[in-house]
Amino acid sequence: MTLLSSYSNFSDTPHIRKIVRRIGRGLFRLINEWIAAIIAQREHQAALAALRILDDRQLRDMGLDRGQIGSALADAAKYRALRQSENFR
Repeated sequence: MTLLSSYSNFSDTPHIRKIVRRIGRGLFRLINEWIAAIIAQREHQAALAALRILDDRQLRDMGLDRGQIGSALADAAKYRALRQSENFR
């Protein structure tokens, strides 16, 4: 009987639950960021392919030269990331 009663004290259970929740949240955040990075990479590739198909006149109508496609996409990605971070605040 004393053996069972000595192990029946679960005073550390809330602390363990808190640790498990914190690890779970961190793991969820890590997976979420990983998936978001994959989606952003695919969007970048699709936009790059779409812009490379356009001829020089169409690019000029948008205010781009062929050599500016990469930097324009990078600027658009930074702007999108900034806007998304403002929405989550």
